[in-house]
Amino acid sequence: MQDDSQDERPLRDRRPEDTAMWIDQQIRAAIERGEFDDLPYAGKPLPERLTSQNDPDWWLKGLIEREQVTGVLPEALQLRTDAVRLPQELDRLAREADVREAVEGFNRRILEARRQLAGGPPVVTPLRDVEQDVLAWRERRRTRALQPALEDPGSPPRRRWFRRRRA
Repeated sequence: MQDDSQDERPLRDRRPEDTAMWIDQQIRAAIERGEFDDLPYAGKPLPERLTSQNDPDWWLKGLIEREQVTGVLPEALQLRTDAVRLPQELDRLAREADVREAVEGFNRRILEARRQLAGGPPVVTPLRDVEQDVLAWRERRRTRALQPALEDPGSPPRRRWFRRRRA
């Protein structure tokens, strides 16, 4: 029998038996080189999402989870998700003008999604009240400012990075 590694015929021109032997040989060589070492689930049972036969989109869900893909939902669903996250996003802003601009931008997205005639779920996300969101932002900011004072009074005060002295 001839050695398949020396076979010069393209893979598509080989007989199925030759192709299967060549593939097995390639796999054995890869194992010997250690190319299958340190795979994500080596020595562990596969998660149920990978073994489930009932879900035809198991691979897509795994990709979205693994790659942390965001922003691919229909706009109506994305707006619902963003509405829940909006207070945390506003808390990252330092100026009231930026908060107002962010809420107004969110409201523009809602209005634009309502004008779209494309299919998909209906937009049920309500418009945000800019003044109410600004007041809530101020209150959360004031609460965070008081938080260090409410901590253990015996602990030394935290120094800001710009006030630290070099040793």
